[in-house]
Formats: sequence, C-alpha cells, structure tokens
Amino acid sequence: MNLSFKLLSMGAVLTLGLTACGAKDDAAHEVAEESVVEETGAVETANSEAALAAALASDMRPDEDKADDAARKPGAVIAFAGIAPGMSVFEMEAGSGYYTEIISHIVGPEGSVIMQNPESFDAFLGDAVPKRLADDRLANVRHTKSNFDNLDAEDASADVVTWILGPHEMYFTPSDGVTLGEVGPTYDEVFRVLKPGGSFVVLDHKAAPGSPETTGGTLHRIDPDIVKGLAASAGFVLVEESDVLANAEDDYSMSVFDPKVRRNTDRFLHKYAKPE
Repeated sequence: MNLSFKLLSMGAVLTLGLTACGAKDDAAHEVAEESVVEETGAVETANSEAALAAALASDMRPDEDKADDAARKPGAVIAFAGIAPGMSVFEMEAGSGYYTEIISHIVGPEGSVIMQNPESFDAFLGDAVPKRLADDRLANVRHTKSNFDNLDAEDASADVVTWILGPHEMYFTPSDGVTLGEVGPTYDEVFRVLKPGGSFVVLDHKAAPGSPETTGGTLHRIDPDIVKGLAASAGFVLVEESDVLANAEDDYSMSVFDPKVRRNTDRFLHKYAKPE
C-alpha cells in the first residue's frame, strides 16, 4: 500500500470519527435543549397555576365577585386562556370588572391590563368601574372607553385579548341609534392589537345552530359558527375549544335573561391565535 493511499485512508477514518463525535454532540445538545424547554415550561405552568389560585383567593376580591364564581368558573376560563404573570392583556367589554380584578392579580406588577368598554355602557354600569379602580387598587389596569372597532392600544401590544360574553353585542340595535362599532373592523382591530402568536379568547352564550346574526340583539345569543367565520376572515386560526361552560339542558329559544336559564346558559369558549 503506497503512502498516499495510507494517508487518504487515515484521513477518511479521522473524518468519520469526527463526524460521529459531532453527531453525538449534536444529539446530546438537542436532548439538553429539550430538557431545558420542558423544565422551563413546567416552571411557567406552575407559576401560572399558583398566580391564578392566589388571585381567586385574594382578600382584595369583593365578596359579590366570589359569589359569582360557581356560575362563571373563572379558574377554568382563565387557565384555558393561558393568562400568566407578566403578560399584557386587553380585555374587551370588561363590564364592571369581574374578570379584570382576577387578571390584574395574575399578571402582577410586571404585566398590564387594558379594561375596555364602549362609552355607551356608562349608563348601564353606573359607578361600578370607578369603585373597582378607586385609590389605584388595581395599579396595572388602564380603563378605556371606545367602540369595539377602535380599540385604544398599540399595534401588536397584547399577549392576550379576551372578549367575554361580548360578540353577540355587535348585533344589538338600541332605539337611540348608538352603535358599538362595525362587525368586520372589530375583528380586524383585535388582530391589529395582538402580538404575533398571541391569543384571542372568546366566550359567549350559544344560539341554536344556523341562527341568524340578529339573534344577538334579540336573545343575546350567537351561533358559534358566526364567530368562527369572522375570526377566520380577520386572519385568526382556531386552536382550541372548551366545553367547561356547556349546558345541554339550555333552551336556545329563551333570552339569556329569562329566569329559567339565566346564569346557566350553554356557553362556548374558543381560543384563536394570530399567526407568527
């Protein structure tokens, strides 16, 4: 065997050895990275669960809020939404702030909450919001008043946008002609406000399948497929649904305010994502 061939053979063996070592190192590195990701995810989940439990049990929460927990199941809803410490949350149609209170405690001082209501809701809400926010008791919350198609937030600024018991409101037609905004542009606004990869969480009273949009203004219910279609048109992707608030005994022909079904309606819960 000549010298050149020997050198080539040795080089090939050395290259194969180095390649094998490199492959082992890469595999070990990938395993280590996966382990770190899993451990980090587990810690984040534990932190979120602890923050949620602390928020629900907080002495700061009004007693009337806690009395609503059995019907509203905020723990399950917020866990589904994935709200965690440090997040920025935009809360559409926050009402008097039942969920605002809980979310504020969860996201903590490193997070923020924008609590939005249409200005026309003032007459209905009375002094509930000022009382909720009095003396800076929820220091990370900013209250805004706007229609749904003109949200007061920067582009791509929210980790999560929630709209709880709200989409059906778009079809309410008050006698004084007050509008809450245009339907399509409202979903476009949510898309604008969310960060890429952010979540849009929607909860509302179910209407019978195939019900027209007008059911939102009469029975205060909406067919979930209407919301799915509007969200998809705005660019969202449906990633998860929950039946935590489902009730097969609900009567879809009744207004949600009828005493026979009030606070016990069949409610859908969706999570949509803004693509990255």
